[in-house]
Amino acid sequence: MDQGQAIWIKDPLGIFADGAARGVVVRNGRIVELVQAGGRPATTGAVAFDASQHVVLPGLINTHHHFYQTLTRALPAAMDRELFPWLQALYPVWAQLTPEALQLGVSVAMAELLLSGCTTTTDHHYVFPAGLEDAVDIEVAVAKRLGMRVLLTRGSMNRSQRDGGLPPDTVVQDEDTILADSERVVAKYHQRGEDAMVQIALAPCSPFSVTTSLMRATAALADRLDVRLHTHLAETEDENKFCERTHGCRPLDYLEQCGWLNARTWLAHGIFFDAAEMERLGKAGTTISHCACSNQILASGCCPVCDMEEAGVGVGLGVDGSASNDASNLMQEVRAAFLLQRARYGVAKVSHKDALRWATKGSAACVGRPELGEIALGKAADLALFKLDELRFSGHGDPLAALVLCGAHRADRVMVAGKWVVSDGAIEGLDVADLMRRHSAAARAMQVG
Repeated sequence: MDQGQAIWIKDPLGIFADGAARGVVVRNGRIVELVQAGGRPATTGAVAFDASQHVVLPGLINTHHHFYQTLTRALPAAMDRELFPWLQALYPVWAQLTPEALQLGVSVAMAELLLSGCTTTTDHHYVFPAGLEDAVDIEVAVAKRLGMRVLLTRGSMNRSQRDGGLPPDTVVQDEDTILADSERVVAKYHQRGEDAMVQIALAPCSPFSVTTSLMRATAALADRLDVRLHTHLAETEDENKFCERTHGCRPLDYLEQCGWLNARTWLAHGIFFDAAEMERLGKAGTTISHCACSNQILASGCCPVCDMEEAGVGVGLGVDGSASNDASNLMQEVRAAFLLQRARYGVAKVSHKDALRWATKGSAACVGRPELGEIALGKAADLALFKLDELRFSGHGDPLAALVLCGAHRADRVMVAGKWVVSDGAIEGLDVADLMRRHSAAARAMQVG
């Protein structure tokens, strides 16, 4: 597709934008015009794409994931466990990750995300057994092949069982190795500016798998390199107890002591913050990735999203790892978040539009990309188009509401930076059947290894 050629996404069945009833015009990877009801594009020479059967959303943005975990979905040894015993059951399996297995796991995760209408994704890769030192490089290659925007985090763990942590010795690295590779991948891959397709953030895993020294050193490095920071925090009561026992304070106090409580940071989960802590998060500009499915499957609790937003905290959505979701479908995550928060706060406080906003503009704030997540002039031309032609949608009224309430799960078209990367529900050039065959074989080998 010629990037200079303007495209009019014409007459959508529904669109998550104001003043764009007749669609939008995109050119050179940007939204250059909103076409109001009764109007026509002022842009000359725009090629029309008939969107009369499509509901158009800003591309969804996934703010928390662990791609490699697609290799351990519904693993019997880890089922029906809370977080800490769940991790202890899975670490020995993850220790067997190979470069080939990771490449397959990443490919499955990104493909599933794209097909669900996700145009930008993060990943939190923190498992580095011997031989997998180039994990981030593998992820970058897959992202470039599929045409997806990514914010990949160089995760880390250096507090193993011998140091009082949870992970086994075989999956952790020492601090010097972690910091050196963090600097390497930022220098090699991190792109800046509004057109960036690949960015890197730094992401020590959690308070119970990382030393205070590494937390502080990573914050300093992120500040020097001007990249974002990410970690799990306030996910379970067990984590709170661990921090109080080990560090003599609650997780947010520990985070602040390590130099992390700032606008550079976004946190996964954020379930167990009290009202005063939410106020501190809001003032600091620190944002939260709400992972509704994972939190329900592990019975971790429920992120108080409305209370967070009232305290000024930005909230996005994340599918989390496929071993605790167990899917990588962000459109399904939108529905799960809507249902969970509606049950918590009631019909007057949570609508389907709130859930869509969390997955778009809210998630864009988490990844520090204000040019994403919104259909508006000058924003990136990242769009997800859904048809309502399945039995589940028959008889629908409001098209936008139908996406959430009726359970949309697969996009028909997806555009990233003005280019179609999904057409007619398929990713161009990707043999899904072959990918599934090889991925399943790699998963079985790990699980019985």
